[in-house]
Order: sequence, then C-alpha cells, then structure tokens
Amino acid sequence: MPFSAASAAGDGRAESRASRMPKTAPDSGRGSAVTPLGPAGDPLLAAKFSVPTVPHAFLRRQRLLDRLTEGVAGPLTLITGPAGAGKTTLGAIWAGQGSAPGPVVWLTAESDDSAPGVFWAYVLEALGRHEVVLPQEVGQPRSADVVDHSLLARLASALAHLPRPVVLVVDGLDHVAVRAVASGLDFVLNHAGSGLRLVLISRVDPLLPLHRYRADGRIHEIRSADLAFTRQETVKLLRGHGLGRYEQSVDALMARTEGWAAGLRLCALEMQRADDPAAFARSFAASQSAVADYLLTEVFDAQPPATQDLLMRSSILDRVHPDLANALTGREDAEWILAELTRAHVFVEPIDATPWCRFQPLFSEVLRMHLRHHRPGLETQLRRRAATWLADTGRLAKAVEQAAAAEDWEWACAHVVSHVEIGRLLTGREAHRLERIFSGMPGDLSGVAPELVAGACALAQHDTARCRARLDRAEEDMHQPGARPSPAARLALSLLRLLAAPDAQGGDSVLHSAQPTRELAERMPRPLLEAHPEIEGLRRYGLACTLQLAGRAEAARRAFAHAAACCTGEVTQAVRHHCLGRLALMESQHGALSQAEEHALLALEVAGHRSVPPARRSGIGHLALAAVALERGELPDARRHLDLAGEFPDAGHDPVTDAEIAVTRSRLDLAHGQWHTALVAVETANAHSGPLAPWPAQRLALARSAAHLARGDPTSAIAVLNEPGPGGAAHTIALARARLAGGDLDGALGLLAPLDRRQDAGIATHVRMRLLQARAATLTQDTRTAHRLLRDALAAAHPERMRRPFTEAGSWVWHLLEQRPDPATGHAWLSARPGGVNGTSRTDGCPPASAMVERLTDREREVLRNGAQMMSTEEIAAAMYLSVNTVKTHLRSIYRKLTVSRRSDAVRRARELHLL
Repeated sequence: MPFSAASAAGDGRAESRASRMPKTAPDSGRGSAVTPLGPAGDPLLAAKFSVPTVPHAFLRRQRLLDRLTEGVAGPLTLITGPAGAGKTTLGAIWAGQGSAPGPVVWLTAESDDSAPGVFWAYVLEALGRHEVVLPQEVGQPRSADVVDHSLLARLASALAHLPRPVVLVVDGLDHVAVRAVASGLDFVLNHAGSGLRLVLISRVDPLLPLHRYRADGRIHEIRSADLAFTRQETVKLLRGHGLGRYEQSVDALMARTEGWAAGLRLCALEMQRADDPAAFARSFAASQSAVADYLLTEVFDAQPPATQDLLMRSSILDRVHPDLANALTGREDAEWILAELTRAHVFVEPIDATPWCRFQPLFSEVLRMHLRHHRPGLETQLRRRAATWLADTGRLAKAVEQAAAAEDWEWACAHVVSHVEIGRLLTGREAHRLERIFSGMPGDLSGVAPELVAGACALAQHDTARCRARLDRAEEDMHQPGARPSPAARLALSLLRLLAAPDAQGGDSVLHSAQPTRELAERMPRPLLEAHPEIEGLRRYGLACTLQLAGRAEAARRAFAHAAACCTGEVTQAVRHHCLGRLALMESQHGALSQAEEHALLALEVAGHRSVPPARRSGIGHLALAAVALERGELPDARRHLDLAGEFPDAGHDPVTDAEIAVTRSRLDLAHGQWHTALVAVETANAHSGPLAPWPAQRLALARSAAHLARGDPTSAIAVLNEPGPGGAAHTIALARARLAGGDLDGALGLLAPLDRRQDAGIATHVRMRLLQARAATLTQDTRTAHRLLRDALAAAHPERMRRPFTEAGSWVWHLLEQRPDPATGHAWLSARPGGVNGTSRTDGCPPASAMVERLTDREREVLRNGAQMMSTEEIAAAMYLSVNTVKTHLRSIYRKLTVSRRSDAVRRARELHLL
C-alpha cells in the first residue's frame, strides 16, 4: 500500500495501513493523480515493483524452480551469478508459478536506491503495493541518507505478526552495495521470525554475514554453476527456438558458452538467422555475434579503466596469475583487481583455491577481439612477455604455447635447447602437448635449435628416419664456420642420436653413442641436470635399448633394471614405464616368469600414472604378459594380452614391439597346431621389416624355425637360423632342436655341450636343453638317463609353472612320464586345465598327468572356499573360529596338495578340479 507525499513530510508515520489508501491519491485543488515520493522528494518509480516479463522463448527449468521453492522455506535465499546467467528470469518465473508460502513482493533495486532511506522507502512501498497490511506505527524514513533503527524494529515486529510469511524478492542488490542497507536487511530478517522470507538476486555476494547464515543452516544458495544450462536443457532450448534438427550442435555450444544462459540464447537466435545453423554453431566467432555486444556493454564497459586494461592484456592467457598479469600491465594492482572481478562474478573464476584464475572462453575471445581492434600489434608483444614469465617460473608448455601464438619459434626452440628441456618432448606429463605445439612449426625453419626440436618431435612420433635427418642437419649447422654450439645443444644432439640410432645398423656400431652422451652430461652444471632427471633416465634407457637390439641380452637386462631404478620422479615415469616393459619381456624370454609378470604388471600400473600420456604408452608390458602366459600354457590369457599390445601407439613403429607381436602370434598359432598360419605371421613380418637389427632378426628367425619344424622341415628350420648370424642361447637351443629333428644326434649334442657348462644359463635355456638331451637319450634307448634329465627339467620348470617346453617337445615326454608314475603324480602342475595340458585337448593319445597327489580335507576345502571370496587370512580365521596360525597351516597343506605356491593359483586349480 503506498504512502503519500504529505505523510512523508509529516511526523514520520504513515497513515493507517488499514485505511487502504489507493496507490494514487488525488492532489488537492487539481483532482489529478500523484505519485508517491521518497524521503528525498523524488517519485518512487512504479516499474520497480513489477515482476519482469518473461519472454515466451525462455526455458522453464524445473530443477532450479524446485531449488528456489526449497530455499524459500527458510529465511534467506541467495541467487548469484554473472550478467546473463538467468538469475532474474528464474526469480520471475518462480514468482508467477504460485508456489510461494505467502505473497511475493518484488523490488528491482538500482544504483539510485543506494541511500538507506531511499531503499527502505521502496521496500515499504513494495509491501504496500502487494497488499501487505502493516500497522500505522511502522512509519517511513525521514531522510534519504539515514534510517532510524526504531523504524526497522517496528517493521520487523509487524512482519513477525503477519498471518502468513511475506516473500520479499530484491533483484539487483549489487547496485545497492551499501553496508547500512545490508545491516538493515540482516536486522529485519533476524527479528521478523517466520514472517519474512528474503530472496536476494545479485551479481556479487551481498554484505550480509553469509558465514553466519551458512553455519546456522539458514541460507539456500543458487550459484553460477547451478544456473549454468545442462546439456539436456540446451537441447530443449534449441527445440524451443525451432532448432531441434541441430541437436548435434549442443556439444559445440556447451564448450563455447559453458552453459551461460545469455550466450546460449543469443547463439540460438543467430542460428535461426544463419544459412547453415550447424556450421554457425561449430565455428561462430564471438566478434561476429550479438554475444560480443552483450559482453562489452554489460560487463566490460562497466569496469574502470585499469580493470579494462588488465582484462584486455590478460585475455591472451587461458589462466591468469596476479604476478603474470602485473608483468603484462606493468602495474602492481592485479591481485586486487582479479579478486574484485572474481567476487563480482565478471566471468572470472578462481582455480582450486590457488592465486590463479580463468576467464570464461567467450568472454576471453571477445576481450582478445577488443584488444586487436583497439591496440593492434600489442598482442604479439604481450605473448612474448608472457612466454618469458611462464618459462622463468617453470611452465614450459604454456611458455611455448605463447611463443608459438606469437610465431616466435626461434625463441621457443632456443629456450628448449639452452635450458636442457629437450627431454621434456619425450617424457613427462606435458610431452605430448609440447610435441603437438611444435608440430605447427614451419618445416623450413633452419638452425641448430629448430632442427634439434624437430628431431625430438619426430622421435616422439616413432619416426626415427626423419629424426636422424633433422639431427644430421643440426650437426651440419654446428660445424658451419663461426658456429659456436652451446654445451646444451651438443648434449641434446648426442642424446637424441643415442635414442634414435638403434636400427638396422644398430648394435656395436652405435654403442659408442652412450659414452659421449654421458661425458657431455657430466660437463653440464649439476643444478641444471638435477632439475632435469629425465636426461639421465633417457640416456640409460637409450643405452639399454641399444644393447638389446645388439643382441646383448644379459647386459640389456641389467641396463633396463638400472634405468628403471633411476627413474623415480614424475617426469621420468614414462621412461620407467618403457624400461619395466622391456625388462619384463627379456625376463620372460630368460625364463624368469614370476619376475617378468611382476615387472610387466608394474609397467602397466605406471602407464596409468597421469604423467604418462596415452600417446607415450607402450604395449610391450602386455607382450611380456603374453609371453609369460604362453610359457605357462595359458593360451586365452596370451591371446588377450597380444590383442591389447596391438592397440598401443608403438605397435607398427617400434622394431622390438613389432617383432614380438609377430613372434607371439606365430607361437600361439603353433600351440593350436596351425603351423601354416604361424609361418605366414613371421614370414610376413620379416618381409615387411626391411633390414633388421640383430635382436628382432634373431627373434623372428627363432619363430620361423619353430614353424618349419612343426611342418616337418628341419632343413629349412636350420637355414633360417643361419640368416641373422650367430645368436645367443635361444639360437643354439633352436639349432640343436632342428638338428635333432633332422637326425643329427651328435651335432645336436655338440651344440648343447658348451651351454651345459655355463653357469649363467637362464631357466628357459636350462629346461629346453635338458629336454633335448632327454630326447636324445630316449633315441639311444638310455631310458635311465632320459628320466634323470626329465626330472631335472621338471624341477627347474616347476617354480615358474613353465609348461610350454614340455608340450612343444612332443608325445615322448608323456610316454616317459607314464613309465615312471612317481614323477608324473609329483608334477600335476603340468596339466593347466582339466581338459588337457596347456588348456587344449590332448591329441597325442596320451592321458594328462595325474590331477592331484592327495585329497583335500573338509576343513581345507572350507578354508579354500573362504579364500576364493577374497577374504584375508585374519578374516578366514575369524569366520572359522580358528587361529591365524592354524589357517596358515591349512593353506600350506593346500598349496602342497595342489602343487601351487600362491592362493590365487590354488583357487584357480581347485576350480579346474571342480573342488569349488
């Protein structure tokens, strides 16, 4: 109900509200209507009391309406967000839906209402206009600048005695950022009891003691993140604008606007006018849309000049730090300005409680457009300045991004090389990002640093030929007259050559690369190298790879182990991942299956580390697990790991990986009796590989030889083994096997004799050697010696559950075992599956080895059942009312009877035997 000008000039008390004065009163002597006046004599504008009209196309978002209804059940609801977030629209739609607990009183506040007396005059008028009857004693403000505290007390008391609560919605409270107004609202709200429900709509947090309201659970907040459109709501918005056919554009719109309501609506309106709405949504430029006008007018122009300058200069960044902003503006006020922008929701958001903040993408794009228009040429200078600051603070990738955006590739490359950052292109969390940035570098850019960086990028993409070509050009530039390459450039060249050199000319010819790299590294300042541990990690890894490709298996195994051990920091996790995978592969070929399995699983675990990007991961750990599974006769697992290995980026690019994929596939085919496809797999790989380094050449030759033997052609088996030249123990074993199959008994035993005298032969070599010797003994009718040699092979293979050598040896093994039942029953582990050895059905007519030596007791079976449910030893003990030691005793007995050494194997074995 309004109060008149006469009453305002009187004793400060309104006439009785019960008299229900009309909203316009006649002016004596004129008979015309007059408008109520505020304490300063200005008219109270009626438009401020009207709920804003909601356009027809606006979307009704029920989740937010429900949130607001829930909030109004309590004393205070706060709706805050940037311009165009949909705050007022939400309040207006809710006010009109009739879900309020009492009358809804709307007041739109403006900057002219910041005087306390004016603000409260508008509040009292708004209450009256919405027929909220207050007693005469409440009164009205006497002055525009001051409100008598007793008036607020009377108002609070009157509201507390109303039969129904009043919902007062104050929209635009950020225009009335006066502490006296905020303290008055706080006082009235606290003393009106349940008679007042206050809804505040603002771009900034009001000056109320919000922390106290939060602690008491008396506030309901709807923030920017809540107001942002969800994907489903964006779809509905497009449908509401007749754009339902273009729902595929939703993701593009969401990425650009981040759910900002005004941005989405403006984009939808422009899509309606566009010839190709989908193309507009994918590529619309903020500078060409109404979004720019909105943001510049509503947000940018409202800021003081210093803030506008900071916003424009900082728009070149995706993240802004106060010190970086100061470096761009040349002032020292960035921290305060950014804090104010964040508090005011000016499309600037803090990042995880750090000094950093970010601009909303569209806002940032509009600011850059404004910068280019009003300060042409400044952007390049700012990006160079930003690149220097970011590099000095250890943010290499961001520094390179800024230099690239300024097209200052020379600076970017020179910084990477001179600061010994070249390894960061190959390992670390930002490696793939750096490579992607430098991929935009002009191909004709010359000079030592650009050539070295381009070579590192090529190496990261597994293109060693292109890498070596760029390194050759870098070295030529280093030897130009007057050239004085820095120690850091020489180190980068030597390191990259070491990593890229292993190829068809690998082996001894490149081993000399490791020593110069080490010497050059030792000449660098120690603090610089300590800050870049990836240099030493990559050097050790390169040396190990070179040894592996040269066929020096034992030295390579030690080198990979040492390299993995030195990679302890986050930046070297990718190197550690590769070292562990290759170490596991070599251990599997050596016969140390348990170690190989452990290191392969660790390699895969390290690959999941966030500092190892997917593009830097290797499938060689899966190849090692496939090799372990093959040796243990677990063919489905071997197939699964082989398939997984082929999905990694190094498949098809790395000679070791490619050779092992072909070898593993061939061995799997042989295990299924398919010698033809096994031979095709390795023959194809060998034909497509071109000249090979010793290691992959020997591995492929071994697989080809095995395939030829399987088809009954020992002559061809011997011939392919002679192609790569002398190899290691595995080569000797394969050659002896081929000669034995060809009837050359003495030749085979002659080859094995030197191996028999070696103390460092691996388990795989020892087992296969003993089997060949046992076979030779059976051919000479020396059954006793054959049994002794077979027992030796079984004893060596048992700890690693190495079944494959026995199944590939042939049916004579099983005939020999049947002649002596004790060895057979003592080695039930040879039967990997109930249906036969190695998970396949026996096709040689021989029965499998005995399943189990001794039956499990009922108590042991109960312990095993609990173990199968992943219960710990302590949990099993508690469940069975036994001591922990008693459970351990039962487990040891179970392991002995099932001829296993681990609980998981016991559970699997028991299931195979249908004990569980």
